[in-house]
Amino acid sequence: MELFYYPLSRYSQKVLIALYEKQANFYPRVIDIHDPFSRQQFKASYPTGKLPLLKTRAGELLPESSIIIEYIDNEFSTGTQLIPTHPSQALDVRLFDRIIDNDLSNQLFKLEKLQARQLDDPLQVKHLENEINQTLHQLNNKLTDNHWLCGDSFTLADCALIPCIMQMRRRFKLYEFDALDRYLHQAELRGAWIQVEEEIALAGNAISSGFRPIP
Repeated sequence: MELFYYPLSRYSQKVLIALYEKQANFYPRVIDIHDPFSRQQFKASYPTGKLPLLKTRAGELLPESSIIIEYIDNEFSTGTQLIPTHPSQALDVRLFDRIIDNDLSNQLFKLEKLQARQLDDPLQVKHLENEINQTLHQLNNKLTDNHWLCGDSFTLADCALIPCIMQMRRRFKLYEFDALDRYLHQAELRGAWIQVEEEIALAGNAISSGFRPIP
């Protein structure tokens, strides 16, 4: 398998967490999304240019982080089972995966774009911050009775949530959410996240220019 990804992308980090949780062997293909030559080379083989992208052992190209993780979870019996076999539990995991991607990660990206473009639109910023805080309240309530987001076991939903809260901790007061704050410190010690953090540090050191929004 080959994974085409960019380490500073939250959706790439989401897939990396899953791969490390599954103890799956893969060939890393890092695409520098800020380098025109690197992007052009990637688009030559995958015209949409969207990351992450998994090339399976059969040569099939799988886009979209959640789809990639579903494939990985079905393909590898090793490591953590990321999607429960019980239908209602699996539905809950998929639901919160979508909530995190749509209502948290994508809203964060919009906020980051405003910051990157230095657009003076305090009303839009406040609106996005309020929407994000509403989602944080929802997640905090969910975590009040759960060890991980959807129960006692680490799942797809956690793969989605961890990259978001790690990036949010400097801008949002996560310590005001008791359950989320506990979850944050717990996630920092997770082996799969520690491995991803090492890749983030390497990629961050390679960037010499200013802030860039990463989806």
